[in-house]
Amino acid sequence: MKVSGKTIVVTGAAGGVGRELVLQLLNKGAKVAAVDISAERLAETAKLANTKDLTTHVCDLSKLESVQALFEEVVKAHKTVDGIINNAGIIQPFIRVNELDYKKVELVMNVNFYGTLYMVKTFLPHLLERPEAHILNVSSMGGFFPVPGQAIYGASKAAVKLLTEGLYAELLPTNVNVTLVFPGAIETDIAKNSLGDNGMPKDLTSDEQPQMKMLKASEAAGIIIKGMEKNKFQVFAGKDSKLMNFIYKVNPKSAPKMMYKALKDRLG
Repeated sequence: MKVSGKTIVVTGAAGGVGRELVLQLLNKGAKVAAVDISAERLAETAKLANTKDLTTHVCDLSKLESVQALFEEVVKAHKTVDGIINNAGIIQPFIRVNELDYKKVELVMNVNFYGTLYMVKTFLPHLLERPEAHILNVSSMGGFFPVPGQAIYGASKAAVKLLTEGLYAELLPTNVNVTLVFPGAIETDIAKNSLGDNGMPKDLTSDEQPQMKMLKASEAAGIIIKGMEKNKFQVFAGKDSKLMNFIYKVNPKSAPKMMYKALKDRLG
């Protein structure tokens, strides 16, 4: 779906890839509803965009009622919606499942999986009424490649993967196209923490490990929008994501063993 002249909803729009998606969509002639839980950082995105074609919406994606209210806000502001980009997501602390607090488990699943599901189910009836529409969900290479210390994050993104693939099949006879994105390591604020933007440990790009250049957020956003405009089923954003996909397909049993060997000192 070409984005020019379309209205696109982007979640996680207050920074990183989400902000770049907003800015690049606007530059391509789209109207954008930018969504995030941070009003302050959304205001920064709006200031950078400096256009009436952008509206900002504060929303807690982990709560269904909040997403339903978002839908009403966006339709009131833009009249119609042609596409949604479910980019928002959070990572977990780098610890084993046995040590992870249930509240953190629930938060990761609620934001990453249920937030995506709520957005899809809330906006889909409207999208089905449009002449052409698009759903793009951002998973992670951590959603297909198992990483010890990130099992719940990976499970949430694997759930997004299967949900999106199922949607793709269900919506084949309709006007709604579906794209699934697997980002690799991306240069964003979250990369300052112990994990990369995709939830993969920085340990894997240390001096002792083979290194790959991290994608700039602007580059990742460009790849994602290009995949949307070409109606691609799957998009691997980054050489590392493509490589991990190949390794896991060739030898899925050795993949987690390789990750454990790389991370065992950190896991303890």
